[in-house]
Amino acid sequence: MSYVNKNINSNAFLLSLFECAIDEALPYGHIAKYLPDDKTGKAIVIGAGKAAASMAAELEAVWQGELQGVVVTRYGHTVAANNPHMASDLLKRTTTSSKIEVIEAAHPVPDAAGQAVGERILSLVSELCEDDVVICLLSGGGSALMSLSAEGLTLSDKQTINKALLKSGAAIDEMNCVRKHLSAIKGGRLAKAVHPAKLISLAISDVPGDDTSVIASGPTVADSTTRFDALAILERYDIEIPTAVFQWLNNPKSETIKPNDPCLANSEIHIVATPQSALEAAANKAIQQGIPAYILSDCIEGEARDVAKVHAAIAKQIAEKGQPFKAPCVLLSGGETTVTVKGTGRGGRNSEFLLSLYNELQGHPQIHALAGDTDGIDGVEDNAGACITPDSFARGQRLGLNPQHYLDNNDGYHFFLALESLVITGPTLTNVNDFRALLILPAKK
Repeated sequence: MSYVNKNINSNAFLLSLFECAIDEALPYGHIAKYLPDDKTGKAIVIGAGKAAASMAAELEAVWQGELQGVVVTRYGHTVAANNPHMASDLLKRTTTSSKIEVIEAAHPVPDAAGQAVGERILSLVSELCEDDVVICLLSGGGSALMSLSAEGLTLSDKQTINKALLKSGAAIDEMNCVRKHLSAIKGGRLAKAVHPAKLISLAISDVPGDDTSVIASGPTVADSTTRFDALAILERYDIEIPTAVFQWLNNPKSETIKPNDPCLANSEIHIVATPQSALEAAANKAIQQGIPAYILSDCIEGEARDVAKVHAAIAKQIAEKGQPFKAPCVLLSGGETTVTVKGTGRGGRNSEFLLSLYNELQGHPQIHALAGDTDGIDGVEDNAGACITPDSFARGQRLGLNPQHYLDNNDGYHFFLALESLVITGPTLTNVNDFRALLILPAKK
């Protein structure tokens, strides 16, 4: 592959890859093939996640029969933002539903709206018969958004645990193991409520490995984890356990639905979009622009700042030694990193990754990078992530910015705000988690 664009605008190039990945992760064109051949009947629709509104709109577009139901999404995620930073027609497409009600609730810490919609969903699917059809739309964020506390637990109990887990550095599968065992709807319990009706679950994966039992805490699939696993996770991260939570997890009734449970006999689940498919779309986009692309992995986990150090080392090896790839090239990766919060700053795992990368690269003249969350929200901020170029380091020094100070305070947001390097997309109405792209160019002669 020849290097056809010697005057490449690195930011525009990296943003085009990010946009392409997001477009591939949207549900448009990805749902119909997983539905029954006969789409003229009646179906009840339920669901939760950051992509709930766009998935509901696409389902309405391809289903010819009667639809009724309710889905829940994050506040502000009911319609696509008018995004000045990206030109994608898909991102600007209005996603409204006329038949399926779309409700908003809080994420990542659940609120009363999420509790209420959980009750509504359970009520909607109770007392169905074998001839009924239920379509469940799931995507990242669904665990917090469709939050119905288990017997004897309060919303406050769940909020306390959620907040502690989010700061602990626990991996997503660990967090969702705990959430499943504190829920009246997750860990297969929703499938049990739907039984004996036909249940078709459609999911956009936001988890490493595309494990359906982890996506939105697996409300419609079997769960192999146990209440003892949940207790061990809380102990591992030294999380204070409210008395009611401790008593519930020591009660056999807190156990989730296990494989081969009869209530799953008439249930199926399909993943309609994945982190890997998004990365492949971005890679193809890069190749079309004359830049070889290499996908490192779609399921990278670990502390964001440590993952950045590995990425920096690989990028520098390419730039300086031509190994394992030759410049120019772009490295792509996905997954879900974590941040152990010790400071009081603002920012999510992608700004933390990029701040650590900035610290490692020290303005390396050949390396450019972007890191962003495909849902458009890095943590709880208004940015998807940020980007850096070789001159970012010099600009940071002129501004008196100390990257280690900001890193110690978990304050990537304000660091990149000062550099005017935030990537702001608004809600994208999908979520396949982290997107990272490092562009390595040849040394200038």
